[in-house]
Amino acid sequence: MIDPNVGAPQADIFYHYKNAIRQETATQRAIGEEEKRAAREERAIDPENIDLLTKKYLRRLPYKSISCRFHSFVVYFSTLQRLEWVEPTGQEEPSSFQDNYPAGPPRKYFRLTDTGRLASVSQWKDPIVALYHYPRERRSAKVAVE
Repeated sequence: MIDPNVGAPQADIFYHYKNAIRQETATQRAIGEEEKRAAREERAIDPENIDLLTKKYLRRLPYKSISCRFHSFVVYFSTLQRLEWVEPTGQEEPSSFQDNYPAGPPRKYFRLTDTGRLASVSQWKDPIVALYHYPRERRSAKVAVE
């Protein structure tokens, strides 16, 4: 996992974000399946069955099928930077694409700020509202033509 004091490069944060969403998706599916089975069999819900089903769903759930792509995450992350919820730590490490190619740009480390830690869950879900005070309802509303 990511040490909050050290931070991590943006690509690593994205990887952990995607895996956390995969884990949550698999868990929610497992809970739903176990609830249906328990109701059908008229028995109590068994946490061990939920764990087994979660592992089964994780094996079957492709990494790329869940959540956003990297470019969308980069856009989201730039919004977090403008909100000053994440900051560069100053630490960098070299990166390279493959053998026989020039080195890529350095991987910059980022960490959460105190402001980011204090942000609410709803603000994290939609940081555009936090940044511009522009609610989703207004963004998606149709403009009336006269």
